[in-house]
Amino acid sequence: MDVIIMGYGRMGREVEKILLERGHRIVSRVDPGGFGNELEPSEESLEAADAVIEFALPGGIEKSAALFSQYDLKVVVGTTGWADKKEAVLKPFKSGKGAYLYGSNFSIGANLFFKLTIAASKMINKVDDYDVMLTEYHHNKKVDTPSGTALSAAHLVLDNLDRKTEILSGNPQGAIKDEQLHVASVRGGSIPGIHTLTLDSPADSLEISHTARNRSGFALGAVMAAEWLMKKESGIYTVDDFISDLLDP
Repeated sequence: MDVIIMGYGRMGREVEKILLERGHRIVSRVDPGGFGNELEPSEESLEAADAVIEFALPGGIEKSAALFSQYDLKVVVGTTGWADKKEAVLKPFKSGKGAYLYGSNFSIGANLFFKLTIAASKMINKVDDYDVMLTEYHHNKKVDTPSGTALSAAHLVLDNLDRKTEILSGNPQGAIKDEQLHVASVRGGSIPGIHTLTLDSPADSLEISHTARNRSGFALGAVMAAEWLMKKESGIYTVDDFISDLLDP
């Protein structure tokens, strides 16, 4: 693949490393902060590329999505924090030009965590003794709170556990309602990401946890998703489409 890297911070550099290890070519490193070789994609880069991998801040995501669609590119987006712009971001790719694959977490291990979250929520659906909560830890430069991964896991709980109907984030003052799923966030240090689903009853407690040791797992998953997307038709895909192909028996 000939790839444009959008966002040349820590994740962008990790993506570059994995791309080169897997025999791909970097067309351009785009970063509005000046860390790459372009502040925005040039016409020359857009014409030379066939794929984009984006881990950038969400502010310019609507503009970049429209641009990539014009050039019929295959785009993998790991940027989070743009749910309020989702309709506008995806709209250009409904016209049959380009393909857009997005998700909150491209780590294979994190997606195994999602599948285990679904299974556990279904298993305790009729066992009322168990309450459920989610906690997530990230580095002190993390922009969005809760993390996109934590919110994705929370929605999976709500989809599969009837007694939880509402996500409650932040630090509640006082008791919470039975139907609320508390999602707690901690920020500090250089933690790449820890997500834990806790099932707790008066008799015992169980935890399902994913701990990222570094960013390589996220980068590898994004590159593998781009390789997968290159074989697909134009349109809109999610990381779940890619993971299902990869992991489902």
